[in-house]
Amino acid sequence: MEGLIGGPIPIPNPISQPYWDGTKLGELRVRECNSCGAHFRFIRELCPQCWSDDLGWKVSTGHGKVVARVVVQRAPYAAMEARVPYVLALVELEEGVTMMSNIVDCDVATVKVGDAVTLTWEERGDFMLPQFRPV
Repeated sequence: MEGLIGGPIPIPNPISQPYWDGTKLGELRVRECNSCGAHFRFIRELCPQCWSDDLGWKVSTGHGKVVARVVVQRAPYAAMEARVPYVLALVELEEGVTMMSNIVDCDVATVKVGDAVTLTWEERGDFMLPQFRPV
């Protein structure tokens, strides 16, 4: 990620470009293996289950649950100082994919493992970044 407009800015590559194109359309895309049906993050060129390279994209429902979380008290970048404290979490999507994101629009002290969350978007430069808020 490069640049800081309220936080890091992604640097798309050929593998991740379709993911970032989807975010601009309001779609949270996950990889789907056309051979075995497994779902996973966009960072792989081969299915982690069957090693097939016959991959497609599926639009996530945007619903999930918090499986791990931490409250960030110290900003990793000066551009993020106004955000602290904030919740950084691992969110397990309904599709079975786990991703790291922020939990927003909440009292940071009340977010706990197992909480249901839903997708929301943060505009950052030319990008739309997936974030989650409690249901």
